[in-house]
Amino acid sequence: MDPSALLEVFIQSERKSWAMQREETEPRLDRIFPTIANWASQAAGHASTFILASAVVVIWALSGPIFKFSDTWQLVINTGTTIVTFLMVFLIQNSQNRDSAAIQVKLDELIRTGAARNSLVGIEHLTERELEDLRTLCEERAGVLAAERKITREGGAFHRPRRRQRATKRAPSEDRKNEKS
Repeated sequence: MDPSALLEVFIQSERKSWAMQREETEPRLDRIFPTIANWASQAAGHASTFILASAVVVIWALSGPIFKFSDTWQLVINTGTTIVTFLMVFLIQNSQNRDSAAIQVKLDELIRTGAARNSLVGIEHLTERELEDLRTLCEERAGVLAAERKITREGGAFHRPRRRQRATKRAPSEDRKNEKS
């Protein structure tokens, strides 16, 4: 069986076992936070969320004369924006960490095989633990493939077996000479 096809089957079976293990061993909080973080980061990116935030600021500004622009009136918007900003920092960082880890695994796979595989599509939705397990698996597989390719040391440098040479194009001057004769 082709090594990449074998790895494909292995990854699919590992995903199923990870899901089963996660349900048994992970505390519920480990699954709740990523779910909330995904939902909140998706919601924060919508135009309707921006419109809602803008409407809150406009309503706050219009209510200024009613509250005589008091310190409490100013404190309401300052406190609200501080809380939202504070929470968004953690949501954005969580999203960025998962996306970065998923991209790294995908890049590692592309480098290792020279071709993309469909099984890696969507792995940015995995938890940090699952991404770390997948990263470890890819690194181990890359080590096995390097050993299988029998990289040897010759002349002070590492060499892979040579690929077939492609037919080289002739220079335009050679083409003109052939046309004239």
